[in-house]
Amino acid sequence: MKTVLQSEQKQITRLFSHLEFDGNKLNHQPGSVLGSTALIAGTTIGAGILALPAVTLPSGILPSTILIIAVWLYTLFSGLLIAEVTLNVMGAEGISSIGFLAIVEKTLGKLGARIAGATYLFMHYALLVAYISKGGEILVSVLTKISGSATSLPNWIGTTTFTLLFGGILYLGKEKFIQKLNSAFVAIVIISFIGLLLLGSGQVKSSQFLFQNWNAVGSAVSVICVALFYHNVVPVVVTQLEGDIPKIRKSIIIGSAIPLIMFLAWNAVILGSVSPDVLHNHLENGSIFDPLQILRSGGAGEVLGLVLTVFSEFAIITSFIGFVYGLVDFFKDISRMTKGELSRLPIFSLVLFPPMSLGTINPSIFFTALDYTGIFSISVLGGIIPAVMSWQQRNQQKLTNSIYQSLIPGGKITLTVMITVALALIGKQIFSI
Repeated sequence: MKTVLQSEQKQITRLFSHLEFDGNKLNHQPGSVLGSTALIAGTTIGAGILALPAVTLPSGILPSTILIIAVWLYTLFSGLLIAEVTLNVMGAEGISSIGFLAIVEKTLGKLGARIAGATYLFMHYALLVAYISKGGEILVSVLTKISGSATSLPNWIGTTTFTLLFGGILYLGKEKFIQKLNSAFVAIVIISFIGLLLLGSGQVKSSQFLFQNWNAVGSAVSVICVALFYHNVVPVVVTQLEGDIPKIRKSIIIGSAIPLIMFLAWNAVILGSVSPDVLHNHLENGSIFDPLQILRSGGAGEVLGLVLTVFSEFAIITSFIGFVYGLVDFFKDISRMTKGELSRLPIFSLVLFPPMSLGTINPSIFFTALDYTGIFSISVLGGIIPAVMSWQQRNQQKLTNSIYQSLIPGGKITLTVMITVALALIGKQIFSI
């Protein structure tokens, strides 16, 4: 149902999508800001945070901190822009929910939808491969410790168990249950993360804060973009909050700011704990530095290892939930457009089994999968396409004199800047290959 509330200044379009009949009574059960904030934060806090120091180490704490904040500002504007486009498509079409691919098709046509769809599909599958491989690896180590076995269990047990366990929960669970479960998982991530900071801060060396290599900062952009990406669940948030702009804006800002603070603290503690010799060796041989080794090699012993394991696994699970939802919506949109409705089981099979298979075949694919989803996927999906869609919508609004609701300031100047930055990052990545 769509209502238009008339005020003295302007009209505000609202979509009431959570209406259910209970006998003869119509119940309204909207989503909450807390739940939507947790969904964004949980989607953002994933495998990216575990890979972050591996790419920020060569540049140092100050340069990487400034870069992380700059990328966050860009992704914040991008997230709000996707919410804006989603909201206006839902209002114009009079529908209660819509996925990202359907939004692109309605705004940019079939060609735009195919470009977005290919990029969206590649990014989601690559990230799910990363999450399943790393989540399965951690699960295997836990099961090995519990069983007391001297030899590690096969990797396929971890990837299969992780996928079937958490994929099964998403398949069988209802929306309200999954939202509450995800909120609980996010709370566990935050609590364990605080424990990690307290344990790891004792190893921080003040001299490391003086190291700066601004020439190396650009190489970290790709992974930082992946780490701060949550845009696949923005249409879900708009639906849950029924087009309520203040609630949507609050959820996106707070939901993305929580991971930002965590990333900055994590980056400072890890990079501040690395000795100059280790940093020098890393810069010389160009090897990939595993940030988890710093925390495991200190004097904190088993306690640090346990807290690190809990944090890593639940950070991956929360992000896994968001990206599974995003890919499920993707296949639902395709089935609607082709008029061949698929049931839940085939859709979840398409979402889960391909990345599970690849993660089983190549369990060390974690860093590779993150790198391949970097600049190209994020710039196209999070920068160029949303800006072009908003540009198109605003032109259409002027022609039809219809209602257009905006979530970001700056008009077409902001859109031009977003497209320019995205194209510059893609160009830099191409010339660096």
